[in-house]
Amino acid sequence: MGQRRSPLGVPELELLAARGWQALAEERLGDWLLRAGGGFTGRANSALVVGDPGLPLPEAVAAVTRWYDDRGLRPAAQLPGVQSRRADAAFDAAGWTRDEDVLVLTAPVGRPAEPAVPVDLSPTPDDAWLAGYRHRGAALPPVARQVLTSAADAVFASVRLVPAPAPLAAVARGALTDGWLGVTAVTVAEEHRRRGLATAVMAALGRWAAERGAHSVYLQVTAGNAPARALYRQAGFIEHHRYHYRHRPA
Repeated sequence: MGQRRSPLGVPELELLAARGWQALAEERLGDWLLRAGGGFTGRANSALVVGDPGLPLPEAVAAVTRWYDDRGLRPAAQLPGVQSRRADAAFDAAGWTRDEDVLVLTAPVGRPAEPAVPVDLSPTPDDAWLAGYRHRGAALPPVARQVLTSAADAVFASVRLVPAPAPLAAVARGALTDGWLGVTAVTVAEEHRRRGLATAVMAALGRWAAERGAHSVYLQVTAGNAPARALYRQAGFIEHHRYHYRHRPA
């Protein structure tokens, strides 16, 4: 079993996760963290709303708006847990639209089983890995490689069932931060689904992290993704908190 650790609160876990998926430009607004990553992913292109912005909330919303406008990005905010309710109301009052809930799930690293299929681990994503990770069903923009490799200690898992130049069957990314493994970018090619490949890449990432002293793992999944939620529940993950994004109307 993994070593027991004191649980992190919502702000602490979100700030830790932000280090595992770092933006290319970051700036503080009080306790809030403004992040820009060329428009690739919500996590790298939204204000992480935790703590006190040091301004009245309507002024903080306006400051967030200006920051993203200055960078040519659609203003966005990530609002985690019940602690962000007052800020969420301020963004709502400014007319910002709300996305669906995202669940942050956690589990102990424990002793991960040997993956059921060979999983390759690499410190950088090659072109095949990037082609295998389709963010929201779309090919990745050029800036994606910079965002994906921005974390201090990241690893890229891949499964190849058919020789190249055929696409990879599955990919995933892991990032280790202060003993926490963040699992992201879990993608299984449609023709290879329901064969345990997602479980295999997660097991490989877990073994990689355990060898480096990791004690816990976190990941995010949208509330509407029932198959993924079932997979993670079977793997022993429990809900830590939820967050959602708000966007200024286009």
